[in-house]
Amino acid sequence: MSSAGKIRPGYTRSLDLKNGCVEMAHGSGGRAMAQLIDQLFLAAFDNEFLRKMNDQACFQSFNGRMAMSTDSHVVTPLFFPGGNIGSLSVHGTINDIAMSGAKPCYLAASFILEEGFPLADLKRIVDSMAQAAQAAQVPIVTGDTKVVEKGSGDGVFITTTGIGTVPDGINISGENARPGDKILVSGTLGDHGIAILSLRENLSFHTSIQSDTAALHDLVACMIAVAPNIHVLRDPTRGGIATTLNEIALQSSVGMMLYENKLPIREPVSAACEFLGLDPLYIANEGKLVAICAPADAGKLLRAMQVHPLGENAALIGEVIEDTHCFVQMQTRFGGKRVVDWLSGEQLPRIC
Repeated sequence: MSSAGKIRPGYTRSLDLKNGCVEMAHGSGGRAMAQLIDQLFLAAFDNEFLRKMNDQACFQSFNGRMAMSTDSHVVTPLFFPGGNIGSLSVHGTINDIAMSGAKPCYLAASFILEEGFPLADLKRIVDSMAQAAQAAQVPIVTGDTKVVEKGSGDGVFITTTGIGTVPDGINISGENARPGDKILVSGTLGDHGIAILSLRENLSFHTSIQSDTAALHDLVACMIAVAPNIHVLRDPTRGGIATTLNEIALQSSVGMMLYENKLPIREPVSAACEFLGLDPLYIANEGKLVAICAPADAGKLLRAMQVHPLGENAALIGEVIEDTHCFVQMQTRFGGKRVVDWLSGEQLPRIC
């Protein structure tokens, strides 16, 4: 039985997880830091790798290709409808791994904590990470903690790194889109960004929309099972689907044509964007993916997505076209066309 969460010999007291705050001593490398790791992080993430209390995790190497990704999370506010920075940090890295068609296997997590941050809030974040990792069956096997002086951070910053294995015969990459390919999206757009914006202090609107943050690797596995020759997968996070498709168009040296009347956008998201003067195509998502595939695979791929809980609102939204300028365009509801350009500047800072 693990000793995680228990007071080890030499500790004089347990953490005050109800009223206590992060102190500089919690990042000093001494007894207070060991106490924080043992009673909070290890208690939540407990597994055979962390239990060894080494500075690294050792595991059996994999055969074949591996995928690796790292991502830093600086979202504000830290808690939002549908999740918090903890679950977001797990889902974000799992999804980056999954977009190669890989099965995510292990995660590492690094925390930068600000002096004075409430331990009760930190526990909520860590517990959320643990629940997300357990639900995804991707354990957090190693990590690091640093503490900065009050005023030098913003509560909590989290960096997560993941590794996974790519099945034989799978070759999914942003450079694989070809003219004639179909563009699919797994669900409604902009939910995460609007959920975050609804809590910003200088904005005065309310919405029932929750963040779509979710781990997508199971959905990807179901998609690959019916269409192993998917050309491109990408999760449209910062910059939304518009930025994502512009990136892919440039990687593949092609153009894109979207159909405005096919885009799945919830009415509250459209209303909020209209109120704020924003374009929902540039709003961040944290539980959606874009898939680009050959025309022959589009129908069966869409059906496979729609029967999965995370793809029930999936839609075919456009196609890849020949274009030496690599423009992303949209056919509007009124029959005209407009360019969906790269995002200029930062429309929504600190969104993920």
